[in-house]
Amino acid sequence: MKSFGLQGIAVALALSAVAWMAGAQDTKPAYLDPSLPAEQRAADLVHRMTLPEKATQLVNQARAIPRLNIPAYDWWSESLHGVMRDGTTEFPEPIGLGATFDAPVIHQMAEVIGIEGRIKHVKAVRAGHSDIFEGLDFWAPNINIFRDPRWGRGQETYGEDPFLTARLGVAFVSGLQGDDPRYYRAISTPKHFAVHSGPEPTRHIADVSVSKHDELDTYLPAFRATVIEAKAGSVMCAYNSINGQPACANEFLLQDQLRGKWGFKGYVVSDCGAVIDIFKGHQFKPTQAQASAVSLQRGMDNECADYLTKVTDDHDYKPYLDAVKQGFLKESEIDVALTRLFTARMKLGIFDPPEMVPYSKIDEKLLDSAGHRSLARRIANESMVLLKNDGVLPLRTTNIKIAVVGPLADQTKVLLGNYNGIPSHTVSVLEGLKAEFPNAVINYVPGTQFLRKDSSSAAEAVAAARDADVVVAVVGITSELEGEEMQVNEEGFKGGDRTSIDLPKPEQALLEAVAAAGKPLVVVLTNGSALGVNWAAAHANAILEAWYPGEEGGSAVAETLSGKNNPAGRLPVTFYKDVTQLPPFENYVMKGRTYRYFEGAPLYPFGYGLSYTTFTYSDLFIPNNPVTAGSPLMAEVTVTNTGQRAGDEVAQLYLSFPKIPGAPLRALRTFQRVRLNAGASQRLRFELQPRDLSMVTEDGVLIVAEGEYTVSIGGGQPNTGVQVLTQTFSVTGKLTLPE
Repeated sequence: MKSFGLQGIAVALALSAVAWMAGAQDTKPAYLDPSLPAEQRAADLVHRMTLPEKATQLVNQARAIPRLNIPAYDWWSESLHGVMRDGTTEFPEPIGLGATFDAPVIHQMAEVIGIEGRIKHVKAVRAGHSDIFEGLDFWAPNINIFRDPRWGRGQETYGEDPFLTARLGVAFVSGLQGDDPRYYRAISTPKHFAVHSGPEPTRHIADVSVSKHDELDTYLPAFRATVIEAKAGSVMCAYNSINGQPACANEFLLQDQLRGKWGFKGYVVSDCGAVIDIFKGHQFKPTQAQASAVSLQRGMDNECADYLTKVTDDHDYKPYLDAVKQGFLKESEIDVALTRLFTARMKLGIFDPPEMVPYSKIDEKLLDSAGHRSLARRIANESMVLLKNDGVLPLRTTNIKIAVVGPLADQTKVLLGNYNGIPSHTVSVLEGLKAEFPNAVINYVPGTQFLRKDSSSAAEAVAAARDADVVVAVVGITSELEGEEMQVNEEGFKGGDRTSIDLPKPEQALLEAVAAAGKPLVVVLTNGSALGVNWAAAHANAILEAWYPGEEGGSAVAETLSGKNNPAGRLPVTFYKDVTQLPPFENYVMKGRTYRYFEGAPLYPFGYGLSYTTFTYSDLFIPNNPVTAGSPLMAEVTVTNTGQRAGDEVAQLYLSFPKIPGAPLRALRTFQRVRLNAGASQRLRFELQPRDLSMVTEDGVLIVAEGEYTVSIGGGQPNTGVQVLTQTFSVTGKLTLPE
């Protein structure tokens, strides 16, 4: 061995020290290295935390951890039909979005919502804070199935059909989250998982009994689609229990289906207070620590624990620390949840330089821009459903005297529904009529005190009607009567839900009074759920369903009445005649519910809607050869605008199945909204995949059954008065599909 002198050794040691120090300065924690996979970075960050620090990250108001450069973050943001902040674009309430039957436009809307959400987030970060509704994790869409019109929150959904809900849900999730392979524009959270659709007053204690048939056939398909197809970044678990286990600690939902068969890798957030309900409401566990522990162990990752107030102590996350100390929860189980949560934050770009994140470069001028408002008007127009028209519509725009009555005509709040932001401007129906009919004489008399603070007499309205050429009555209900867990003391409403689907009596009396004047009566409905408008269906000249149509709703109503907008919306729910046609509200069994299982005669059927033009269908083609179970089915049809004006048509394809217990009467399996000029035709092509051809057996097995099927294509359901072309085909063999 060669001998070094002391000086040489000193030099070598000095060089080594310099090299080590340089390397140390160049080395940064893995969680701050953008070149590494998000999950690896998240795991590295989690393992640097102490147990108390970890607990602070399990709740919606996640605390800052300065030593690790972790900013505070509030996971709670809302974007049901627009970012729930001031100065954002507000689109129609989702029930109206469902009426569009237009998945591409819902995708476009969700992109706009994501853009505006990013802008709001950037502004909040720039201002140095992170409060509720300022984050990038949006708790939308609501894809629960609107199984009963009495549910007050049904307005938040896309309607009663699992297929329609799935297609619009996928469009929303993919539009909001964006298509960048590395970063989310924002994270979409389909909710409320699952089997959740009222009643509101009992949701914290209710244990819903539901068959596997109804779960796989009705309540779960839309969630499955948003997770598997749209790759939703998160899912929200519900308040209620399902078959004996709370939704946020439900083995079948969270473990067997969501994380098991569907392979979900994102995070699960609880509905607000749902983990507390596991202990206090459902009494599923004897202490809060045990309830918090079981929710985490079964797949819930982030607890929404506090409502709208800033937490200043440790009460929200302390149960998790108690659970570890008491032996109910392992720290490693907390690590699993936190790794999912920080993976999401990594994919949002929160820990990366802004210049690396494409969505941080969005032009802030796009917020509440003219283009976004224009899209809101377009979608509102698309959501209009013409239920009746004896020829009185469209109205002429000149030399006409219009009496406008009804307590909602000059209101704007009614247009916004619930879970809404506050737009910079909102157009009431009355304002819309004045703009669309500038040369008309418009006389507005509310006619009833219902839903109004001022007074107006059923005499002033009648006088106005007698002096008019046509009466436009704007009536219905509002989100101040139906909604989430509300205190309402009006006849026909309870706790946010409805005990009746009738039009409120003061408005009904108003309609009958003005109709007695003998002038044409046009009824405009605002509502988030079906109304049993039997009298209007028999006596009014026209009925326009407007829903809660968003900031441009008044313009959309007016443009539809004038004919500038040719209505093509379709009902996403069945309009029953009254509640006697329905099973008990508390019963979640689907028999007798929705168009798929209801055997009675509705007032207006799912998929129904009129136009100012006419369409015909011809040349339906389906291959003659039998379909082998597991193979797709191709169908083609030509649709022609045979009327005198351009318009949209919603072509709907329904299947009827072999007579096997569990099969629905019929089921929507695809649809396409097309625009055709007068006299124009378009050949439509539909491809039904095995899952589209499937049904769920009575004992809960998803199959493509052997036997004879009927396919119907037209402007609505078969046997509802619209033209429909039908053809039978057969399937050979049987295929069991994965759940």
